[in-house]
Amino acid sequence: TGRRLLDRQGNRRRELWRWGRENARELSRVAREDRIAAPQMKRLERLQAGLLESWELLPEGYRPLLDEDVFTILGEVEGAARLARRRAALRQHLDSVDRLEISRRIESLEQDLAELEESSPLREPLESALSGRRGELASSKGLLNGISMINAQLEDAESLLSRLRGELLALDTSLSPGSLDPGLA
Repeated sequence: TGRRLLDRQGNRRRELWRWGRENARELSRVAREDRIAAPQMKRLERLQAGLLESWELLPEGYRPLLDEDVFTILGEVEGAARLARRRAALRQHLDSVDRLEISRRIESLEQDLAELEESSPLREPLESALSGRRGELASSKGLLNGISMINAQLEDAESLLSRLRGELLALDTSLSPGSLDPGLA
């Protein structure tokens, strides 16, 4: 029974490190593909490595108390890499859209519509085109809002990682794990 418990703890530790390596590879890949995101991805990678190192340096009795928290944080890092990939795709799409040209086309369509008679057969296709162009422009604004939201989420993940690492480093290991208040674990 004791051997299986040690094996289980060893397996969890190996799983944690494996997940950390996968996250680090993904963060590095995102950094290579998106130069704008590279500094943030490198910070996340370093923070994750520091968190795992701090967790590993804890006395053996403390680790089980923090296992779930550390696994949760690694899930956050994995999610951050996924968000960064989405942000890069949104930016790339946004760069391919010429918003100024769309605005000019809208103005031109509005002018053409103003010059047409109400009964003109061209009115309906021009109104449809105008509606489509306005939709494109609104979609671009929605993409910008999406990128802003992703930026905020990535900053939150970075802050969370940094805060937890600081707490691990500041943990008073002179207390025995059994003396900790169970509500704090």
